[in-house]
Amino acid sequence: MEFFNKALGVHPFSLQLRLDRAEIISGNLANVDTPGFKARDLDYQSILQTIESDLTSPYGASMNASDVRDELKYRTPFQPSADGNTAELSVEQANFAANSMDFQTSLTFLNMKINGLHKAIKGE
Repeated sequence: MEFFNKALGVHPFSLQLRLDRAEIISGNLANVDTPGFKARDLDYQSILQTIESDLTSPYGASMNASDVRDELKYRTPFQPSADGNTAELSVEQANFAANSMDFQTSLTFLNMKINGLHKAIKGE
């Protein structure tokens, strides 16, 4: 497993984080009209920095996908609603679209890494 972590770097973790974030944002979208619902999100950059530093340490990655739920933060709304719901439709839609594009980017980087490894194994 250590070989794959070194060869693929942070990209597999990044994909998993993007998938987890898509689920969280989907939950926010589904509850945009639920009174008292508190929107949640991940601090993607800080989690990725933790994973990246773990990968470069001699002890390997200490954080995995199941730890992501512990990293959820409540989102502060731009315009508070009277019913206490902090999920805003336009914000959640924009975050979902941006996360989707970032997922595609991470997938492209991972694909490039795998293709590079494939070429190295074949001796090209």
